[in-house]
Amino acid sequence: MCLHLTYKIGQLYMISKHSHEQSDRGEGVEVVQNEPFEDPNHGNGQFTEKRVYLNSKLPSWARAVVPKIFYVTEKAWNYYPYTITGKSSIKPMYKHLQCSFLPKFSIHIETKYEDNKGSNNSIFDSEAKDVEREVCFIDIACDEIPERYYKESEDPKHFKSEKTGRGHLREGWRDSHQPIMCSYKLVTVKFEVWGLQTRVEQFVHKVVRDILLIGHRQAFAWVDEWYDMTMDDVREYEKNMHEQTNIKVCNQHSSTVDDINSLDKTSVCRFFSAYHPSLHHIYLLYVH
Repeated sequence: MCLHLTYKIGQLYMISKHSHEQSDRGEGVEVVQNEPFEDPNHGNGQFTEKRVYLNSKLPSWARAVVPKIFYVTEKAWNYYPYTITGKSSIKPMYKHLQCSFLPKFSIHIETKYEDNKGSNNSIFDSEAKDVEREVCFIDIACDEIPERYYKESEDPKHFKSEKTGRGHLREGWRDSHQPIMCSYKLVTVKFEVWGLQTRVEQFVHKVVRDILLIGHRQAFAWVDEWYDMTMDDVREYEKNMHEQTNIKVCNQHSSTVDDINSLDKTSVCRFFSAYHPSLHHIYLLYVH
């Protein structure tokens, strides 16, 4: 079986478990909607809407310009091996807030999985034609991750799968190991505010890269947990994890989440912004 088809289950398992681990005390990922979806071009898939609460994870300079509590809306359409993820709509969570000062912000991620070593240089030509692009190669075994997220049990250099025999990935593993898959991701970040755009967009790209690296390392290190699962199995696991994660996150926001949509649409002050076209990053992640 093609690795990228097997990895469909691993991807769903990893996202659910990772979100649960990273959610606590009112911060993390709340799943609002997760249901089948059919697209005329891509066929059957899954639509998911999430709210991501992350104030404490922001750097001090970012916390200074956003409300104390807010969430980012994430919508994803999964037609594996092609997926689309969009994050936007930063929403302050204060009912009395009258100043809609937060500027337009969005992250758009398109993903394609292929059984190769990242050799398809034209995979996103139709999606990002005639735009500036920077290509970043991500190695799940050899690239460093932030120290606070490091676990030896999730290090591909030290982990070896009992069920598949994969593991102990060393420098140069991409040239010698089979099977191998590449996850191609086209990431576009927009933060349309003069004076802050470059700093914020660079910061977000770094965060996205770290999340992708950590998540795919975990999917590899957790392979013995999901390898024997069927699609029905992983959907049931996903449902249970979403329920548990929502409890961890939503108890802190039960009185404010529903109020968010009642904020006055009329702003008493606004940012007027000038912006330039954002840089598109293409991330290539190699998975064994």
